[in-house]
Amino acid sequence: MANLLFLVHRMPYPPDKGDKVRSYHLLKHLGEAHRVFVGTFVDDPADLVHLEALRGLCADLLALPLNPRRARIASLAGLLDGRSLTLHYYRARAMRAWVRRIVATQDIAAIVVFSSSMAQYALGLGLPVLIDFVDVDSAKWTEYAARHPWPLSTLYRLEGRRLLAYERHAAANAERSFFVTDKEAALFERLAPECAARVDAVGNGVDAAYFAPDPARPSPFAAGELPLVFTGAMDYWPNIDAVAWFVADILPALRARWPAARLHIVGRSPSAEVRALAGEAVSVSGTVPDVRPYLQHAAVTVAPLRLARGIQNKILEAMAMARPVVATRACAEAVAAKPGAELISVADAAGFVEAVDALLREPARAAALGVAGRERVLASYSWTAQLRAFDRHLGAGGGAEPLARTRPLAA
Repeated sequence: MANLLFLVHRMPYPPDKGDKVRSYHLLKHLGEAHRVFVGTFVDDPADLVHLEALRGLCADLLALPLNPRRARIASLAGLLDGRSLTLHYYRARAMRAWVRRIVATQDIAAIVVFSSSMAQYALGLGLPVLIDFVDVDSAKWTEYAARHPWPLSTLYRLEGRRLLAYERHAAANAERSFFVTDKEAALFERLAPECAARVDAVGNGVDAAYFAPDPARPSPFAAGELPLVFTGAMDYWPNIDAVAWFVADILPALRARWPAARLHIVGRSPSAEVRALAGEAVSVSGTVPDVRPYLQHAAVTVAPLRLARGIQNKILEAMAMARPVVATRACAEAVAAKPGAELISVADAAGFVEAVDALLREPARAAALGVAGRERVLASYSWTAQLRAFDRHLGAGGGAEPLARTRPLAA
């Protein structure tokens, strides 16, 4: 058992949104073989009630409050010093001081970083660093630029370039870099060829024992309606864009054929744009105590993301709940599922309409698709199997030797 430092940009508990699901399971996995010291930020005051539960998962914890509005303003300093706005967003003297104290007093063997923004606290300390980038975030900003008007397009394009420069620097100074899919890993290898030899793909998993159908679980939907369900954090721009597109370009055609069809947008922190979608054809729930009833009793679950990076937890969770999933090609191609048999992939709005319509017309086929999807999750997407790649570099499992201290790295 070694002492590890785990640095994560958002409090990894409760696991109620995409990045927190992955970081929580990574922390839990690391804690099974090591003593883990956690440094993180808390950007949602509602999470503070869970601090004691998080403390139970680690040897020591620093959870710094982060006010998103103030952090956005502070990040603008990057316009003056040429650095990524993202790095400034997560910059805090208290975090740097705590990290250095833990490294000096706790015989830390290695540092595991979740999200490139936290690498700024790990590099230059003479310790092996593993970075879970998850996605190539710089590419996400570049994609945002193409879908926003000036001046945001210019700002996002600049952030994409600067963040990529930092991602390359961090990966060049890390022992290993991880991405959530082979496609993301290959993209980074093309963008940072000097780092290609130390890049791996580590997929997401799903807790299939928790996300499992239960005949006794009551439906949250009104009798007679055909619920179409989308889940996710609704202050996240790709999710906002997804539901806005679905309501504008897909739902009207479905309602013309199925007047009882209704889209249920289920997820925390809905933006003003999302709340404005609510009406006869659309329900916006906000935070719910348990997403499983919404998934289990959905006629069809939908993932109409046009800007999708990596594996979407919303898809794995719906598949685990044995519900039929229709997703854009960008989402579906990240999942190792048989097209048409375990997951439906579509290219555009017309394809979405036809795919959902077909499943509503053939309930037996929809049910079979859901069962096959759950079988795929059980076979391929356990968290233990996915996260084993970290063990090979931390001396846990497989007979690997623990990482040794390295020379001081570039700051």
